[in-house]
Amino acid sequence: MNRTKLLQTLNQMGAVFVRHGKRHDVYMQPATKIETTVPRHNEIKEFTAKNIIKTLSQEVGN
Repeated sequence: MNRTKLLQTLNQMGAVFVRHGKRHDVYMQPATKIETTVPRHNEIKEFTAKNIIKTLSQEVGN
């Protein structure tokens, strides 16, 4: 998956950028306070992208 497309999906889900790491950026879902890292590669493997989306789409209490 293209990184730009993944970031657009995360923004639509309400995730916000938190900070830059050395090789990854950290995004957080404000409703659940769950954070995850997003690699700074142009292409991100589908498996990785789906796990990032799944992590940030968890509901409160799950």
